[in-house]
This record gives sequence, C-alpha cells and structure tokens, in this order.
Amino acid sequence: MKTLIRGGRVIDPANKIDKIADVLVSEGKIAAVGEALSAEGAQVIEAAGKIVAPGFIDMHVHLREPGQEAKEDFGSGSRAAAAGGYTRVATMPNTKPVIDTAALVKAMQQRAAEDAVVHIEIIGAVTKGQKGEEMAEVGDMTQAGAVAFSDDGHFTKSAKVLLNCYDYLRTFDKIIINHEEESSLVEEGVMNESHRSAMLGMKGRPTVAEDIAVARDVMLAEYADARVHVAHISSGRAVDIVRQAKARGVKVTAEVTPQHLTMTDDAVELFDSSTKINPPLREQKDVDAVLAGLLDGTIDCIVTDHSPHAQEEKDREYMYAPSGFPGLETAVGILLTDLVHTGKLDIATMVEKMTAAPARIFGLAAGSLAEGMPADITVLDPELEWTVDEKKFYTKGSHSPFVGRRLKGRAVMTFVDGRLVMENGEVLA
Repeated sequence: MKTLIRGGRVIDPANKIDKIADVLVSEGKIAAVGEALSAEGAQVIEAAGKIVAPGFIDMHVHLREPGQEAKEDFGSGSRAAAAGGYTRVATMPNTKPVIDTAALVKAMQQRAAEDAVVHIEIIGAVTKGQKGEEMAEVGDMTQAGAVAFSDDGHFTKSAKVLLNCYDYLRTFDKIIINHEEESSLVEEGVMNESHRSAMLGMKGRPTVAEDIAVARDVMLAEYADARVHVAHISSGRAVDIVRQAKARGVKVTAEVTPQHLTMTDDAVELFDSSTKINPPLREQKDVDAVLAGLLDGTIDCIVTDHSPHAQEEKDREYMYAPSGFPGLETAVGILLTDLVHTGKLDIATMVEKMTAAPARIFGLAAGSLAEGMPADITVLDPELEWTVDEKKFYTKGSHSPFVGRRLKGRAVMTFVDGRLVMENGEVLA
C-alpha cells in the first residue's frame, strides 16, 4: 500500500527540511521526501496549504492504566492523542498499582498493543511504589522496554536515594524525569503563591519550591554525571538554573506545557477547578521566562501533561479538586493560536520541540521523515478555525480551561505506521 502526501510544506527538523514537497509512504515506512514524486499506484492526498511533519511525540501523559480506568484508559487516551495529532505518547507510572516492576511494564505494553491506536511508551517508577525510599527494579524494567523513569507526582525527598538511582541508571543511559517541588513548601497549596492567591484566600505553592528542587536534582545529576530531565518546568528562576547547568555541561534537559507557556494565575477562579494543575499556573514574569527558555534552547521539548479525571472528581470546589486536565486534543490549537499566530514562536521551532527533540532525548526511532523510518506523520492546517467542545473529546476527561475557546489551527490528519488513524478530527480506528 502506497500513499503520496502531495504539495504540503514539509517541516522535518531532524533532517533540516523545510520546503514544499511530497512525502511518499510505502509499506508503513517513509519511502521518499522530494519534489514531484511519482504517484503511480499510490493513494494521493493533496496537502497544499498544510504543514506535513513527523508524527508529534508527547513524553508526558497520564493514561491512568492500571487501576484508574474511570479517568482514562489506553483506548480513550490513545484516541485523544490521535485526534490531537500525536503518534507516540509516554504514560507516567503514578497508577494503581504503580508501574515499578518489569512484569507491569510488559503488561502495559500488551495492553497498548491490544487497545491503542498510537504508539504508547511505558515510563517506569524510579522508586518502589513511588515512595522515595528504595530504588525500583529499574534494570529489569529497562530490559523490559521502559523508555524512562519517573516518580512524577512525587518529589523524591531523599537526596541519597535519588543519587543512587542516578548512579545505577547511568550504566543503562536511561533518563530520570523529575517532578520538581520541594514538598515541605507546597503542603496544602492549591495554586501559585502570589497576589492572586491572597485575593482568593487560597494557600499557595511558591516558585521557590520548584527552584530548590530543580537546583538540588540538577546538582546531584552533575555529581553523578547522569542524565536528568526536568518535568513541566514553570518557574522563571528554575529555567535560569537549567540554563546555567547546561552551560556547565550538565546532562540536563527540560520540558514545558502549553498551559505554562500561555496562561497565568489570573485565570484561576474559586469555582472553576479546570485551571488547577501541578505545578500551578504562575505569574506573567514566569510565563515570559519559560517562553524565552524555549526559544533559546534551555527548554528542549513541549509536552501536554495530559491528566484527565472523572467528572465527579473534578466537578468540585477548587481546593478539593484533583490537579490536572486533558491536554492532548487542545495542545496544537493552543500553541498555534497563542504563540505561532501571534509571532511569539515560529512553527518550525514548535515542530522541532514536538518531534526531533523528544526523539533525540529519549532515544526513540521516531520524530523524522528520513527514508526507512516508520511512517508516523502529522498533517496540520494552520488556518483552520474551530471551537473547543468537550462533548467531542475522545478523552474521558472533560474539564479543560480551553473549553469554548475559538482556536486557529489544528491537526487534520494523523498517520501511524502509514495508516491514516485520524482525519478532520475523527478518529478512524
């Protein structure tokens, strides 16, 4: 089976391609990228006016399996990913039970093979039960195919335990993704500590909690000569700490979410829990600093931190609701509308941060349109206007701060291994 995607603007940062060209797919692989390719025997898709890119990658999602399927599962979460233009996602291990053994990694891989319409990578826990007390079976999980390790949702209190994990995982060249908030400084906090939190009468989570955590974990990685990845960075000072560490040659990378790039704590309202996330929405100075870090290369990739919850959990007063909202189906639209179309971010950089960069950091055979690579492809229409409607979500989560927003630009086709799995917002598998 051959498919020719013809006449689109091909943006493939991994191969330094940005031009009007055709993409030929054959037997699930990229056969060629070039001008005026032969369409003989191929299904032809006209892509004039559209962006054709490697399939988008999100290395930070919560698909809630095992044990929390009322919030999300591999079927619903992977379809949300396809609808949003993602072809590969990595699911975090803060589940019930925690994914902290090779047997669970293999079981989740089997579940993905059974139900998912996109590629799902499994992230294992760094410590047993994510309790921060004892290293999990990271070697066995590596051999089982875990792509990275994280105690996301939990700050590893013991520096000694984390250092031991760095030392051990260095031999496997595997990366630890750290949730960075010094827990003693954020207890009972529900939003950013600022003038806004004081006005609303809600306990805050200060940026210094993130700054201290990032500084400690980066210094430990530097000491161990190990790799560390800062999850969902949100503080301007934390960005500067990463910037300085990179200048010293520390093996540190970082990620950021669309919400931390585009929203501030001014969006927080007492009776709308959709904006309750962890780390919280910060002040404008932090948003500006995070965007600057993305542009200068301090921050390596964009993730969604897709975190759906059941309706009855999230539909509560702000202080009692869980943190997180679904992001896979809105991320591309938000980035294009609020950053690309406003001139704050060029689309080639956006594509690089969502394809080549995560593939490089996590050692994935993805993020490229090179000949012979899996034909994972995202087609964007940057001019398409649409309204976010939670009733049309494929995710089980419905509480998003973007519901009702009119956006400009979205993914209109998603190909996984050469197979069209989403077209014009409808998942076909």
